[in-house]
Amino acid sequence: MYKNGVKRAIDCVISFLFLILGAVPMLLIALLIKIDSPGPVFFKQERIGKNGKVFKILKFRSMCQGAEHTGSGVYSGKNDTRVTRVGRIIRATSLDELPQCINVLRGDMALIGPRPPLTYHPWPYEEYTDEQKKMFNVRPGISGWAQVHGRKDVEWHKRIVLNVWYVDNVSFLLDIKIFFMTIFKVLSNADNENVEETVKEVT
Repeated sequence: MYKNGVKRAIDCVISFLFLILGAVPMLLIALLIKIDSPGPVFFKQERIGKNGKVFKILKFRSMCQGAEHTGSGVYSGKNDTRVTRVGRIIRATSLDELPQCINVLRGDMALIGPRPPLTYHPWPYEEYTDEQKKMFNVRPGISGWAQVHGRKDVEWHKRIVLNVWYVDNVSFLLDIKIFFMTIFKVLSNADNENVEETVKEVT
């Protein structure tokens, strides 16, 4: 029952409340982004969602305009000069993720679930194994089991194993656990930078 309606209803209610209660802070963030650097307020990027469907994820822009086409692409490490002054703050506090509440209301995402990968990284949808594709049986989340077990410090093969485990064990209590573990991760800013290879060859 939880996966077949209750989870979705809870996601919509909480996301709506986040957007209402966070309206003023989000407007302030948007204003600071516009003042700090030229470019749009939002960063939109294609990600793979439920059943392999591609959607555009929303974030507050934290890097200079066109940054994904320079340097190390869409991934940034410590002291990346492409990250703006405001961007460093909203990344450290994960406030750049707030617009994804809109993705939740649209039905693209859930509050808790596997983080949606890029359409080409770690590899295209067609190249995932049948076992790995289980992670796409549910809506991707703003936070997930892999995020609270290493976040950006987890190599992708391991991330996918954690994501599949979540899909096989999803429950209300598990989502509550992940929710509070996420709050701790955000407050401590733990594992919030890419520190090594995000994809390693399987041997």
